[in-house]
Amino acid sequence: MTDRQFFIDYSRCIGCQSCVQACGECDTHRGTSMIHLETIERVDSVQTAPQVCMHCEDPVCARVCPADAIKKTPDGVVQSSLKPRCIACSNCVVSCPFGVPKYMAEFEQMMKCDMCYDRSSVGKKPMCATVCPSGALTYTTMEDIQRTRVGIPVNSWKFGQEEVKTKVFVMVPRQVERVNIDLVQITPTPAALPVDPYDVALMLEVLQ
Repeated sequence: MTDRQFFIDYSRCIGCQSCVQACGECDTHRGTSMIHLETIERVDSVQTAPQVCMHCEDPVCARVCPADAIKKTPDGVVQSSLKPRCIACSNCVVSCPFGVPKYMAEFEQMMKCDMCYDRSSVGKKPMCATVCPSGALTYTTMEDIQRTRVGIPVNSWKFGQEEVKTKVFVMVPRQVERVNIDLVQITPTPAALPVDPYDVALMLEVLQ
């Protein structure tokens, strides 16, 4: 057990992909990176955002698994599926509100970020937080993050009517207490490229 927590500060991400490369070197990932580096509004911005597993207090991926293949450790880390139990149904893939789990056909298993459990379970930093040069991914104490950062860490989210609390914290402006996320229909404009009418986008509403 450790008093250190995992923090994401999207405003610090510089898109260097060091985290992506380091993640693949974690012993539990078999050479496969479990980090998604998202590009935000690619047309207008170079902003990128690393997405690791948020390790929900009540993980919906585990709730919807019919084979009981997804387990959470006593210290709150949600693991990849147990390979002997995983039946490749992909319920976890479609149900995760953060879009994290991926079914890896080559391994016949759902695999995802496990916070480098071989390291973090003994007090070491996850690989991504070890190499991040800008501090966008940080594994430290709550006291240290509050002392060194301008924003505040939140781990409370609302998806529609469902409240989600996570082990991983995200740095946000100080007036934010919770992030409310709703699905909204994309309305194409004449100047826009054709859009599938079933496409949706995430709308984030800052709750003050």
